[in-house]
Parts: sequence; C-alpha cells; structure tokens
Amino acid sequence: MNYTEEQTRKLVEQYKSKPSMLTVEDLAIAYGKSPKSIIGKLSREGVYERAVYKNKSGELPVTKAEIVSNIAENLGLEIEHLNGLEKAPKSTLKELEAATGAQQDQGEEGEDHA
Repeated sequence: MNYTEEQTRKLVEQYKSKPSMLTVEDLAIAYGKSPKSIIGKLSREGVYERAVYKNKSGELPVTKAEIVSNIAENLGLEIEHLNGLEKAPKSTLKELEAATGAQQDQGEEGEDHA
C-alpha cells in the first residue's frame, strides 16, 4: 500500500481543499485504497483532521463534572462543597451554570460602573 510522491502530493492537496470524511472516501475510491489507508497516509503527512464529536444538539459534549466545576467557580466555592450535585439532571445543571454565571457577570458589570 505504498503511495508515490505524486499520489501523496495530490492526496494532500485534495484533502486540504476540502477536509472531510466524504473527501477521504472519495480519495479511497479514486486511488483504489481503503479509507483507513488514506487516513493513515494523511496522518503521516500531518494534514488529517479528526472529526470532532458533537452531541444531538450540535454542541461539543460537556460532562456533568465539568458543569459542576464551572458552577463552583462561578460561586467562588471549592468543588468539594458541591459533592453530589453531578447526580442532578444535566439540563438542571446547565440552567444553574447559566444562572450562576449571569449573577457573577452582573456583579462584575456593577463594579465597573461604580
């Protein structure tokens, strides 16, 4: 499964112009290689961009622990003071994170105007 210098140059050029899994699949068909082979070659060339996982709503996934950590930071507390909070529903945690973040932002704005 070796690639010539010309094939490598074209692979890199085509992938860089449209970096996506669809491009990888098209290149695999065009060069008679497997998609894994194409990905491997593009990775060795330092141009392959791994797909970023997003959740159903199109956002980057965030763990409950990360949300609780943000809440603790927003409230100026050590995370240990919020033990067990990560067991709450994620939607509730997100609401609490937004509410505590908004309170902190308003406080900072008030300080700026004083």
